[in-house]
Amino acid sequence: MRTTTKRLLPLFAATVALGTLGASGAALADDHDGGQGSTTLEAHLSELNDSGASGTAWITLDGNEVTVKVDSSGMLAEAPHAQHIHIGGTNQCPDPNMEGTGVDGAIRTTDAADSYGGVQVSLTKDGDTSPDSALAVDRFPVGDANYERTFEVSDDVAASLEKGDGSVVLHGVDHNGNGTYDGDQESDLDPSLPSEATDPAACGTLDLAQMEQWPEGGAETGDGTTAGIEQSGALLAGGGLLTAAAAGGFALRRRQTQK
Repeated sequence: MRTTTKRLLPLFAATVALGTLGASGAALADDHDGGQGSTTLEAHLSELNDSGASGTAWITLDGNEVTVKVDSSGMLAEAPHAQHIHIGGTNQCPDPNMEGTGVDGAIRTTDAADSYGGVQVSLTKDGDTSPDSALAVDRFPVGDANYERTFEVSDDVAASLEKGDGSVVLHGVDHNGNGTYDGDQESDLDPSLPSEATDPAACGTLDLAQMEQWPEGGAETGDGTTAGIEQSGALLAGGGLLTAAAAGGFALRRRQTQK
C-alpha cells in the first residue's frame, strides 16, 4: 500500500483520448419501468488509491437511451467528483495494488487506461454527457451522492454497452487528507491541474445483470459547487484542454511501472 502524501496529477484526458473499445458482459433483462428487451448492467465499485470510496452502479440501455444510477460512499465531502463510463482497453478495472506514476506510486487516470480504456460518457447531472464534459467539475456530484439520470448515448457507446463493455470510474482522491484537492504534482494533461482532483477513487467493471427491481432512492447529486477544489478554475480550463487533447488524438502516457 502506498502512503498518502501529496500527489498531484493528470486526468481523464488520457482516458478520453483512449477512445478504444473493449469487453465484459451484459444481458437482456427487464428495465426499471418493467419493460422487456432492455440491456441491464451492474458494477460494484471498489476503492483505488486507498481512497476508502466504494459504490454500486446500475445501467439500463434501451436503444440509445440509458438510465444510469450510481450510489457512492467514502468520497471526499463537499468536493466534486467526476464520474464516467470508460470503454476500451480490457474493459476491466486496474489492480488496486498496481504501482502508478503518481507520488508514492499513486494510480493516475492515464496509468490505468490499458485496463478501463477512455472516457466515453461523462455522468454529469445536467447538460452534455459526452467525453467533452469529462472535466465539467461544476456539473458532477459533490461528496457522497445518489446519482440517477436518463439520457441518450452515441451508437458506438450503445453498441458497446449492449455487449457488456465498460467500467464506471469515480474520480477525486484527497491523498494528503487535508480536505481539499491540492498538491504539487502536475497533471499529465495540464500542469495546472492537481492530480488529486482527477485520480481514480473507485472503479467497477460493468457486468450482465438481471435486476427484478430498480434500486430504491432518489437522485441526490450534490449542489454542483466546486468547493473542495483549490484550483477549480484550472480544472474547468483543463476540461477544455482535455477535450482538445481527445480531439487531437492525445498521446497517452503509459505508466512507468506496473506490478
